[in-house]
Amino acid sequence: MLQDPSAFTMAIGTIGPALAIGLIGAAAMFAIARNPQSSDKIQVAMIISIAFAEAIAIYALVMALILKFVS
Repeated sequence: MLQDPSAFTMAIGTIGPALAIGLIGAAAMFAIARNPQSSDKIQVAMIISIAFAEAIAIYALVMALILKFVS
């Protein structure tokens, strides 16, 4: 049995979004390097994608807080 399930939830729940944000940023930088004229459109798409990826980490935080204070 886990001693603190909320810590485990945060550890697992933030690995995916962290990797996704890194990949999104890297792909955006490669795209801007290939086509600098479309950097505005690429940056907007990158920021929206990062916000969606970050939402998953926020869901993990909410679940960890529920586990911490309910159980």
